[in-house]
Amino acid sequence: MPVHIALLRAINVGGTGKLAMRDLKAVCEKAGFSDVKTFIQSGNVLFRSDLPAASAAKVLDEALGKVLGKAPGVMVRSREQLEKIAESNPFPAAQPNYLSVNFLPEKAPADALDKLVAPDGEEVHVAGHEIYVHYPNGSGRSKLRLPALKHATSRNLNTVRKLAELAAEMEDG
Repeated sequence: MPVHIALLRAINVGGTGKLAMRDLKAVCEKAGFSDVKTFIQSGNVLFRSDLPAASAAKVLDEALGKVLGKAPGVMVRSREQLEKIAESNPFPAAQPNYLSVNFLPEKAPADALDKLVAPDGEEVHVAGHEIYVHYPNGSGRSKLRLPALKHATSRNLNTVRKLAELAAEMEDG
């Protein structure tokens, strides 16, 4: 059964709501997913399901919507996709914790960068369903504005790599 990696938007970071990872695991299991594992308190969950990625994302988003009162937005990727995302890093000199991969529910629009405001030297690269952002001074104080990120969920490169590694362990085990 395939391993999926779900990335939840706005969970435990001041967005849609707070959700303990044990509760996230329970929601996933109730939704019919198996071998559920969470990673750090920012809405990352790995699980097995025969559903295609888009269907698994929809099922999980709807299940979370019932618990949280509002669907947070769920992006599902495979191990192979995360590995390719990490390998395709357009800013190889950037420190991994200063490089954010923003996962989008759909392919980024052609005009995704048209309203970009990057006053602190941030660098941005669009790659299909992801937008990479290098924050040379860190993301915490950044004044970056990019409307295309409104429905995205962000993970730093270290987290992307770790999620791919965890998925590989699940596939091998």
